Amino acid sequence: MSHGVLSVVHGTGSARTRLAVLVGLIVSLLTLAFTAPGAAHAAAATGSAAGAGHLTHPELDWMGSTVPAHEGSDTSGSAGSGAVTPMATQTLGMDVSGYQGSVNWATTWANGGRFAYVKATESTTYTNPDFAQQYNGSYNVGMIRGSYHFATPDTSAGATQADYFIAHGGGWSADGKTLPGALDIEYNPYGATCYGLSQASMVSWIHAFANEYHAREGVYPVIYSTYDWWSTCTGNNSGFATTSPFWIAKYSTSAGTLPAGYGYYTFWQHADSGTFPGDQDYFNGDLSRLQALALG
Repeated sequence: MSHGVLSVVHGTGSARTRLAVLVGLIVSLLTLAFTAPGAAHAAAATGSAAGAGHLTHPELDWMGSTVPAHEGSDTSGSAGSGAVTPMATQTLGMDVSGYQGSVNWATTWANGGRFAYVKATESTTYTNPDFAQQYNGSYNVGMIRGSYHFATPDTSAGATQADYFIAHGGGWSADGKTLPGALDIEYNPYGATCYGLSQASMVSWIHAFANEYHAREGVYPVIYSTYDWWSTCTGNNSGFATTSPFWIAKYSTSAGTLPAGYGYYTFWQHADSGTFPGDQDYFNGDLSRLQALALG
């Protein structure tokens, strides 16, 4: 109990009054404990004071954590119309978050992993408690590493979240081993799919994030999403194709359809489990091209 609650229970007044307050507190705590998760999500979707813009499980919001529930997994090889052909050489990598905890980077390197993206932040209130071990550990074994931000466009402005990301591990340096930061923009884990924003407002939010990141770091961020989410929430906007590399999430044997304006993907998250910790990714090219991206 908080100091405020204790002061009420142990403060002045009759024993009967204090007992009534204590009973009421217990009832409230029990009500919160047994509230169905769906009710909390409904509150977030309707924008109530209890749910709107409130992070309740950021440690469970990793890159692609919302994808299987919305899109499932297709290993049949059916990519749909507009499927793209990857380059001849793919470089293996992964993305991790606090959910993986401490990672054995020596083993991942031995298994062929050559790059890693690490969750740094979410909204403007959460930082990955395992960020240092994951970000520095991958670098120390020889991997090219980067960091990503899990976007929540209903909690604060795009530029504000970009600044928070940069201040907590999201920066970039032209050392050939640090990738541009990535914006993870996907299904809302707390409510309405598009965070209550119109397509135009969502496009503006993403531009604000990307432009602030570019102004601060000198490179545009990589954008991670699925084709379905991008089409639904931005109207399949093509306005980022000339600046931000695209990281497509598609759990299948092909990356499938890409957003408008993109002729190829830069990264492809193709599975949520496999050889490496976290999600399994390809960079669309050989190691020299990955190093070039790290150089900006």
